[in-house]
Amino acid sequence: MRGSSSRSRPIIVAAVAAASLAGLTGLAAPANAAPTNHVLPNSSPRWLGHAKKVAETPSASKVSFGVLLNLRNSAAAQAQVQAVSDPSSASYGKFLTNKQFNATYAPAASDVKAVQGWLRTQGFTVGETLPSGMYVKASGTTAQVEKTFNTQLAKFSYQGKTVQTNTTNLSLPSGTSAQIVGSVSGVVGLDQATALKKPADTEPGPGPGSRTGVQPCSAYYGQKTATDKPAVNGKKQPYAVCGYGPQQLQGAYGVSSQLKKGIDGKGVTVVITDAYASPTILQDAQKYNKVHGQPLFKKNQFSQITPSSSGYSNADLCDASGWYGEETLDVEAVHAMAPGAKIKYVGGVDCVTGLDEAWAASIDNHYGDIITNSWSDGVDDLADLGQSYIDFYQQYSTEAALTGITINFSTGDNGDATKGGTDLAAKTLGFPADLPLVTGVGGTSVQIGKSNNWLGEYGWQNAYSQLSGNTWSPLPGVYSSGGTGGTSQLFAQPWYQRGIVPDSISKAYGTTDPMRTLPDISMAGDPNTGMVVGQTQEFPDGTYWDQYRIGGTSLSSPLMAGVLAVAEQAAHKKFGFANPLYYKLNQTKALHDIVAPTAANQPYQVRTDFVNSLDSSEGLKFQLQTIDTQSSTIHSKRGYDDETGVGTPNGAAFFTALVKGK
Repeated sequence: MRGSSSRSRPIIVAAVAAASLAGLTGLAAPANAAPTNHVLPNSSPRWLGHAKKVAETPSASKVSFGVLLNLRNSAAAQAQVQAVSDPSSASYGKFLTNKQFNATYAPAASDVKAVQGWLRTQGFTVGETLPSGMYVKASGTTAQVEKTFNTQLAKFSYQGKTVQTNTTNLSLPSGTSAQIVGSVSGVVGLDQATALKKPADTEPGPGPGSRTGVQPCSAYYGQKTATDKPAVNGKKQPYAVCGYGPQQLQGAYGVSSQLKKGIDGKGVTVVITDAYASPTILQDAQKYNKVHGQPLFKKNQFSQITPSSSGYSNADLCDASGWYGEETLDVEAVHAMAPGAKIKYVGGVDCVTGLDEAWAASIDNHYGDIITNSWSDGVDDLADLGQSYIDFYQQYSTEAALTGITINFSTGDNGDATKGGTDLAAKTLGFPADLPLVTGVGGTSVQIGKSNNWLGEYGWQNAYSQLSGNTWSPLPGVYSSGGTGGTSQLFAQPWYQRGIVPDSISKAYGTTDPMRTLPDISMAGDPNTGMVVGQTQEFPDGTYWDQYRIGGTSLSSPLMAGVLAVAEQAAHKKFGFANPLYYKLNQTKALHDIVAPTAANQPYQVRTDFVNSLDSSEGLKFQLQTIDTQSSTIHSKRGYDDETGVGTPNGAAFFTALVKGK
């Protein structure tokens, strides 16, 4: 994730009906005025003040980017989103087809054609245009980009990476036709830093092999007690779970009751977006299914849409192999919860604009009715993101909501997303999870018993104490990680949060108007009570399949996608944008209402790791985890909170509530 930028006052960007989505006005200049360029607002990367310029970009270098075109009738689109998503509306569930969306809200075909032609006249090569016409890919030289958009491109060292960006606001040339000026919303991809994404998990994921969840550890919560380790508050503590398997997670969240009825997600397609693609994903997942007694993928149940092997880019910048573990986690987690659902993996050519384009293409082509995204783009600050980038995600999430697609995003693993989760003044969220029309899935620490039964659950905020002689020090420990939650700097409070989210959270910045908050709903995420996954990894003694425990909200989002796929089959309908339904269930028996532990019942557990992360040759190390540490700035309480949202699915009652729908 990119670095944070705290502000004393938030920048309010109202949802999709905001003026920014109306595009440029296209008003003609007075006849006696000098010709001027048409500036694209907020397209200058203001993070440059925190970066160091390292090189000019050679004028002949190839540059790829995308032009975003405005939605038509954006205010009407926003109103219709609420109508089809609100369970109390007569239009609930009456989604548009993609063809109907294009006819009503997508850019007119004549405007798309005009923008394509204009790009060609500027010397650019026009690539794919996504089906709705909202996004036109293009490429050209640095010199062409600098001339057309009246800027300069250069390379900067920022947050440990060397990234390329435009150094000033972009503008369209003087004399550009009113049609082009009125159609173009922005340009995406020239600023690499605004699109540099990473998986949301915090546990090490191969690349180079590593092993987590090692003995001594428990097969289920509380199975083994660390009798030879120091007590806390006069009590010996349990060893952490080795990693939950599919049947344990199915049991804890009520999926097992649906599987007994033959309801397993059949007929539903879950889309997973990540960058790159693991070359061993199917064989890894099938071996995992065999080891864990899960149904194997049937023919055509798993498919991938990926570039050719030579079509990837920015492998070093993005740590390409690091994304293989993310894909593995996502695929195995979705299949664990919805073993009958189809899974379609859509891999971006890189973690820059390639991932954005894979996500948007999944919506434009309606590859499935649920899309899970276990990646984040840093904090939700206009200075970091840029208006064109925000508009891109707002427009496509609007299309998803109107056409009945559920979008899940991991909220991230940094507590309040800044400075280790303990700096109240710097509290903020991650983007795109805080988009008003997506579901931000937070993380919990779940306790699953011997019979795969739910024993209890807390918000995921971890602190670790180290073993020092015969004591744990310090207590309650040093903050490590946790599911991200809090208050948006960008987006006003959406309608479905009104009257549910307390002002103490929605107005955390002291604003008059309430703001969007996260998470919306939560699932298991704590890496100490995470899920075991299986993947081909590179070890010193060879390359082979092995298992490791992993967590983070990277786990939470695909688990929730699998649960929803099962619910869609049970209900014989798709839910589309699900947040209004989730918030309607707030403080009902359909959800576990997660609350913080008291000092008297503070849970702890002992975590075991290999010193070298590979084997016991250099010994073991032990840490004491404080579960849901209260040193964090976000806390669970009755009703909605900024640690777990409305809570977690409460077994069969959750499925019953979703089947009823309203």
